[in-house]
Amino acid sequence: MVCSICAVAQPRLPEGYFWKKLPNGLEVVVIENSKVPLTTIEIAVKNGAYTEGPEYSGLSHLFEHMFFKANKDYPTQEKFLKRTQELGAIWNGTTGNERVNYYFTIGKDSLNAGLMLINASVRFPIYREEDMQKERPVVDGEFQRNESSPGFQLYYDISKNLWGDLITRKMPIGIHEVINTATPEKMMVIKNKYYFPNNSLLIICGDVKHEDGFKKAEDIFGDWANSGFNPHEKYPIPAFKPMDKSVAFVKEMSIAQTPMMMYAWQGPAYMTDSASTVAADVHSTILGLNSSKFQQALVDKGLASSAGISYNTSHYTGMISLFVVPNPTKIKECYDEIQNQMAQWGKADYYTDEQLADAKAILLRNHSRELEKPSSLPSQVSFQWCSTSLNYYTDLNDNYQKVSRNDIAKYLNTYIVGKPMASGIILTPELSKQLNVASFFVAK
Repeated sequence: MVCSICAVAQPRLPEGYFWKKLPNGLEVVVIENSKVPLTTIEIAVKNGAYTEGPEYSGLSHLFEHMFFKANKDYPTQEKFLKRTQELGAIWNGTTGNERVNYYFTIGKDSLNAGLMLINASVRFPIYREEDMQKERPVVDGEFQRNESSPGFQLYYDISKNLWGDLITRKMPIGIHEVINTATPEKMMVIKNKYYFPNNSLLIICGDVKHEDGFKKAEDIFGDWANSGFNPHEKYPIPAFKPMDKSVAFVKEMSIAQTPMMMYAWQGPAYMTDSASTVAADVHSTILGLNSSKFQQALVDKGLASSAGISYNTSHYTGMISLFVVPNPTKIKECYDEIQNQMAQWGKADYYTDEQLADAKAILLRNHSRELEKPSSLPSQVSFQWCSTSLNYYTDLNDNYQKVSRNDIAKYLNTYIVGKPMASGIILTPELSKQLNVASFFVAK
């Protein structure tokens, strides 16, 4: 009975991938890849925008920046940076909606030293006020740079309409005031909620044997104390309220010299409809084909310079987004054609069997290319571990090949066709007035 339970708990992994859960709950994946004499160490935490109410919006991102500052072993950032230079490390971190991750790429002979460095940073950070004074404007500066982009302005307003009061749980960049008033105490709140071994994944990828990787991981991280609770049960993520009606807006800004349109729907969540998260990617790839009716009607006919749809795989409700750069002289014609195309998406003959096969072949080639760079593999694994599962990651490429027309139809009819959406256009006030865009860019 015990052996049977253990067998079920063991996730499916690709060849050369090995998994172990330490007694403290830390999951460890070792990827044996000896193409180059390097090793990438990554630690990922189930944290990010989705854990943040308005009072903490953006602080997971600030926490990520503070990771590379002072810690118990290197009590100043100067000493920390000196150590990374001694190891010849390439390092960085990212903060998304459902994951925060940190990585170091080092020479294979520095594996133990690299693990000790990342262990000190994740378990024993020192939040010095002087370091936070320096880093707050850096993080807020990223926000300000985003705000100078018309695309971000459009995306932000679409998100406000799509997610309502829960927008902070879909916007890692945060809120200016929260970022600029962050304290060391607030950093510790985040750490004490989410930074535990039972909410983290350690990945070691490169010129390493899995037995050695597991031993070193347990020697260094084995005494990291389990939280004693599941953070996502103790601090549950509120449900995203479905849209009850479509919304459309016209945003006028002088920086929008190139007009842009965006349409968005609340899409599938892995935890409730994992099949549709796979079908979404295949459908997006079909619409991106040069041969697709969508591309031919918009780009080939000169109504838009680019048009594409995408879905961001999410554990919780994800966004389906259609982004179009219209021909500035044919905005009304472009808008009308988008409406025409969307009205046909649910029809069985909108794409051919050959296009379905081509889309699957593209996804297969993309997967093959992703395997060529060992240092990027940990990020691919950790993203899926945080938002889906290791089994989902392992089976994804095969499951793309199994997607049927019925799967795509179910996805479209559940989330897009006839469903409420948020749509917006951003352009200069002069062009908006000249074309009277507000007269036609309206909710349907």
